[in-house]
Amino acid sequence: MTATASVSGAAASFGTHPWVRFAARRLGRLVGSVLVLVSAAFLMIHLIPGDPVRGALGPAAAQSVVDAQRESLGLNDPLWVQYLHFLQHLFTGNLGTSITTGLPVSDVIRDRLPATLQLAVAAFVVAVLIALPLGLAMGVLTRAGRRPRAELSFTSTTVVLAAIPEFLLAVGLVYVFAVTLHWFPVAGRGSASSYVLPVLALAIGPAAVLARICRVELLAVLQTDYLRTARAKRLPAVAVYLRHALPNAVTATITLGGLLLGGMVAGTVLVENVFSWPGLGSTIVSSILAKDYPLVQGVVLVYGAGVLLVNLAVDVILAVLDPRSTIRES
Repeated sequence: MTATASVSGAAASFGTHPWVRFAARRLGRLVGSVLVLVSAAFLMIHLIPGDPVRGALGPAAAQSVVDAQRESLGLNDPLWVQYLHFLQHLFTGNLGTSITTGLPVSDVIRDRLPATLQLAVAAFVVAVLIALPLGLAMGVLTRAGRRPRAELSFTSTTVVLAAIPEFLLAVGLVYVFAVTLHWFPVAGRGSASSYVLPVLALAIGPAAVLARICRVELLAVLQTDYLRTARAKRLPAVAVYLRHALPNAVTATITLGGLLLGGMVAGTVLVENVFSWPGLGSTIVSSILAKDYPLVQGVVLVYGAGVLLVNLAVDVILAVLDPRSTIRES
């Protein structure tokens, strides 16, 4: 009885541990979000008016060809049967077959996904490398109401840059640096110079937002008692700002940075089409125009899963950096 009670007590203690409850909450949210994403991607092909197979093959296709394609895709089965087959195929990694090319959707995604990931990750790194030093510098220069003109210029500029859509910024960069100055290629993915303009088009807006958040968080940290104590001890300015202030000011920046990374992955859709980038963004646009709905479903699932995984990674990072405010949330 004593051993059984000890085991029961240990299990109960394990179940009430903050990290266990944190993991259960996050996994529950992830599972629910994945189910919503999968269901939405499945229903997309059925909620669009008209016959998707006829739309993809065109009005000139023979009815027998359309019927055969519908049968091969399982579109003649009851809706609940199609949904079960859809889930079964997802678990086995089968995302279907492209109507227009006849290639497996998973093969198309595997060929195009690396180009999109390279673009999004490079843009995120550039945005962080710009935002953190800029936000730190402006926070130090404008603390305690100093240099109001510099603060106004910084705030106005970052607001304008953050409000410009990525595709419009991409068009402007192409016109200035590719068409007018001939410094970079107009389009395509080739040498390192071909990455400069699309990466900047994706990174400038998020960098402006991150710099503002970093500055605001740093100003709040600089007002805390332990920072006043550090300055009173005559510590070097580098130690005060980089060792004590910056690590405590990046929590909100990391949270927003993760959300912006997910937004960057989605933002590649328009930027890739401006630069003719051979990634998932240009693929989903061409598949929508061709009414290739199995391919659209697959790409939507990949984009949605990417955003969910980024959000999960941000939650885990924040739980590690600041467990008091994250794992003990109600």
